[in-house]
Amino acid sequence: MFSLRRIAVLIRNFLFSRTNREFLIFLFFLTLSGIFWLLMTLNEVYEKEVVVPVHITGVPSDIMLTSDETDTIKVTVRDRGIILMTYLYGEALTHVEVNFKNYDQGNGTGVISAAEFAKILKQHLTASSKIVSIKPERLKIYYTTGNNKKVPVRWKGRVIPEHLYFLSQVNYSPDSVTVYASEERLDSIHMVYTELLNYVDFRDTLAVDCRLRRMEGVKIVPDHVHITFYTDVLTEESVDGIPVKCINLPKGKQLRTFPAKVTVKFVTGVNVYRTLTPADFTVVADYNEIVSSRSDKCNLYLQQVPSGVTRASLVNKQVDYLIEEDNE
Repeated sequence: MFSLRRIAVLIRNFLFSRTNREFLIFLFFLTLSGIFWLLMTLNEVYEKEVVVPVHITGVPSDIMLTSDETDTIKVTVRDRGIILMTYLYGEALTHVEVNFKNYDQGNGTGVISAAEFAKILKQHLTASSKIVSIKPERLKIYYTTGNNKKVPVRWKGRVIPEHLYFLSQVNYSPDSVTVYASEERLDSIHMVYTELLNYVDFRDTLAVDCRLRRMEGVKIVPDHVHITFYTDVLTEESVDGIPVKCINLPKGKQLRTFPAKVTVKFVTGVNVYRTLTPADFTVVADYNEIVSSRSDKCNLYLQQVPSGVTRASLVNKQVDYLIEEDNE
């Protein structure tokens, strides 16, 4: 008890010593002047931009909005600072609601003009507040009665592995999405792209969750996908023993080439190369070209290469040949 009393006396003597008393008086008047300054400041007239969420209500059950159910407008309001503070931090402009039926134009769209917004907002503002501007000048609503179709997903942007690596495979989950829009708009949509990706200098498998790029008047379900990028080490290889086939060969004729099998060289990934066989490549000679050219050599063409193979070329692009009658 004695120690507590002594501590209290020490604190009292410290606070009310001559030096500290002068400091406390100074602090009191500083606080008082700050309060007066704040009141005078808040009583001045200012213009302030307020972001107001807009909720679309009263949408019939057989209609799907293809624009956002909640959008935003930016309203510049002029009034005293203390009133503007209530708009910024109070509940007066937390959101406004607009009835779908009042603005439906009956053609898959609806438009709410700035003048209409002004009428709605005035119900939430005090009499002294003045609306200076509203952005955007109009808000457009898109909807459909159920028109939809499935389209594939593709990534967009910069996805570049380290030097000597390449993208061997890209998997999407899901690999297609459902788009809802007007019939005319659906006809022009054949693919949906992701938002721009930017991943460089990686060598291991890359997994990315990304949103799909929004399109005006189109609702995408789902609106995001999971993409896995698989990498592989680049290598220059070749495959031997690919048979030469003849196209446009008439019945009763047979083409023999020397050699009968050729080699293809190419660039691919190590993992892809391990799975390749000669049957994955198609090399052809054109009978019509041989007859018309009357050359002692025929041209060979690489008609088909497997997925994952790049810069493929024939080691021998011309070979000797012999056309025989087919006795069978």
